[in-house]
Amino acid sequence: MIARSGVVVRATRETDIRCRLVLDGMGAANVATGIGFYDHLLANLAKHARFDLDLSCRGDLDVDDHHTVEDCALALGEALDAALGDRRGIARFGSAFAPLDESLSRAVVDFSGRPWAEVDLKLQRERIGALSCEMIPHAVRSLALAARATVHLSVLSGANDHHRAESAFKALALALRRAARRDGSDSVPSTKGVL
Repeated sequence: MIARSGVVVRATRETDIRCRLVLDGMGAANVATGIGFYDHLLANLAKHARFDLDLSCRGDLDVDDHHTVEDCALALGEALDAALGDRRGIARFGSAFAPLDESLSRAVVDFSGRPWAEVDLKLQRERIGALSCEMIPHAVRSLALAARATVHLSVLSGANDHHRAESAFKALALALRRAARRDGSDSVPSTKGVL
């Protein structure tokens, strides 16, 4: 069985990123973005998707967190797209619910080749740690764009923003895992014949 992995190196004046993703992993994560709560969300994503993820970023955090968050999500999405290849033999669709205490989130993923993201996390705080709450849905949109995936991610209930964000990333992880799984076929799951 051929290992499904993607490696992305992204170097700009704003960020310097190294990302390696293995789809059929154990959920091991080595994430260092310089933003603690973002590292926590990405480590949860890897763990529950059972993707092995090595991601490091040196970003212009003296400006703010925008470039680091966005570029890491783009690199992760590019690595995911590369690991999926022509998307032959994958389930394509995945959905999941994930609770975290009082919070409950739903994620639906389609590796359609058509990037789109509808994200409603109901976050209320300005920041969680050093991560701007406005950047959390932006990260999901950036990931979906670069992965060429359709993603619908919603927090259905919850009172604590840490719990809302974490349950959302756990639901997304489970949906990604289900959509990326091999289904035993050798065909592209589309009437068009390509994704």
